[in-house]
Amino acid sequence: MLTTVLRGLAAASLAVLPVTLSTPAHAAETLPLTEAVTRLPVDAESRDGYDRDAFRHWNSGDDPDDGCHTRNEVLIAEAVEPPTVGPRCRLSGGSWFSYYDQVEVTSAPGLDIDHMVPLAEAWDSGASAWSAQQREAYANDQGAAASLVAVTARSNRSKADQDPAEWLPPAGEVHCRYVAEWVGTKLRWTLTADEAELAALRETAADCPDQQVTYEPAT
Repeated sequence: MLTTVLRGLAAASLAVLPVTLSTPAHAAETLPLTEAVTRLPVDAESRDGYDRDAFRHWNSGDDPDDGCHTRNEVLIAEAVEPPTVGPRCRLSGGSWFSYYDQVEVTSAPGLDIDHMVPLAEAWDSGASAWSAQQREAYANDQGAAASLVAVTARSNRSKADQDPAEWLPPAGEVHCRYVAEWVGTKLRWTLTADEAELAALRETAADCPDQQVTYEPAT
């Protein structure tokens, strides 16, 4: 229950916390969304050589001793009403709120765990040059509340690998939050944005004058 509360507080403040890596921790930074967008390095995207299997997931999660892989750890952490955790981390009961489409979900199989910045988009934006270890850390990043999000399968599959120039959540009232989490994730992992993506981010950010982004670099 404590984990759920802490994760909820982190998501509400758009804090992006550190993933456990061998590199030293960096200080978190908070800035307005409009300014955060300007921090994104701009570059053309390339999907050459992309293979989803290059991002190993789901791994044994943050606690290898709990018997749960990353997907189930995220579901447990993000549950509004905690599920019962059975043998081999089998989940039953519980409820979740999919913020993309403002839908309550009462069955874990009805949820997808969305990578805020999809794996293919991450590859296009710089992850193609990462080591296998970095890509695995990215694909299983529970150190940042926004990196992995439990949402309805329908909304996640509608999004697919599209960036905010091509897709935003169907619930218009969450666009500021979504774009802030997208930008925070890209800054956390030093990922680039292409020109069309950057233009869309600027347009949305202009309508979100009070939105803040807090992020901490993962590397």
